[in-house]
Amino acid sequence: MSIAATAGIVVGVDGSADGEAALRWAVCDATLRRRPITLVDVVSPMVGGFSGIGMSTPVLPRDVTDWQQVRARHVLDDAARMARSIAGGQELQIDTEAPFGAVVPALVELSTRADMLVLGSRGLGAFSRVVLGSVSTALVHHARCPIVLVHAQGPSLPVDAPILVGTDGSPGSMPAVELAFQEASCRNAELVVLHACSDSDVPQVTASPWWAADSDAERQLAQLLSPYRDQYPDVAVRNCVVRDHPARHLVEEAESAQLVIVGSRGRGGMAGMLLGSVSSALVHATMTPVIVARRDPTTDGCGLTVAAAAQS
Repeated sequence: MSIAATAGIVVGVDGSADGEAALRWAVCDATLRRRPITLVDVVSPMVGGFSGIGMSTPVLPRDVTDWQQVRARHVLDDAARMARSIAGGQELQIDTEAPFGAVVPALVELSTRADMLVLGSRGLGAFSRVVLGSVSTALVHHARCPIVLVHAQGPSLPVDAPILVGTDGSPGSMPAVELAFQEASCRNAELVVLHACSDSDVPQVTASPWWAADSDAERQLAQLLSPYRDQYPDVAVRNCVVRDHPARHLVEEAESAQLVIVGSRGRGGMAGMLLGSVSSALVHATMTPVIVARRDPTTDGCGLTVAAAAQS
């Protein structure tokens, strides 16, 4: 089956424990959002062997590739059965795909047509001490849609645990804010908005005390969230303004959150950066599922985006 114009929620499956955790998370999110899911196992070309200078690389027999494709089909069939079991009696459209090629480029291409890309933090080839595998690390930098990283050893929290979003008020953090409101609305969860107010926000020429800057940050945050609170009146919001070290505060707050959402870059990120320092630190430090929101969320079953609603 080929990928449609929109693939809904794309889930990378490979038979690993983290891949299974990603599948469980994706199915739950898909049923809440009423979105289809596409299960993907990329068939990556195998290297025939070591080739030194002046030596040609051996060509693998055709049946090796056939074996890879058969194995991928078994992995996808097992994942589809598990997805239906997790969904229970809830309606869920499930598609499968086993593209042939390098893993990262194939998933990046799929991300251009996906609402969301969900991956286990590590695949079958990752060392146990590594928090993120090579594929998930590459995708969190290069995916073209919101990407979710899920750990098999993630914390077990109640279903009504809060959702945490980090923002600094920059344009790069706004897709995370809107996606956080959507997720909180779908999950009937409290939304904790952590806003970082650093010393650099206070002009050096001013004699204003630090608490004046914090008070101003709280007013700016309230103004920033106002249209989203109007769009999602069912979401209970708790604001948290911190003075500095946003990554540290996010990691600490993430321990009691069911989901953490951040933007790809904050106001401190250079234009050429694909991932900001705070987002990068968070995905490497927490075991809680993390969404890196790389673009504005599209319209889904939870309601129109704020921008779309403003035009309607």
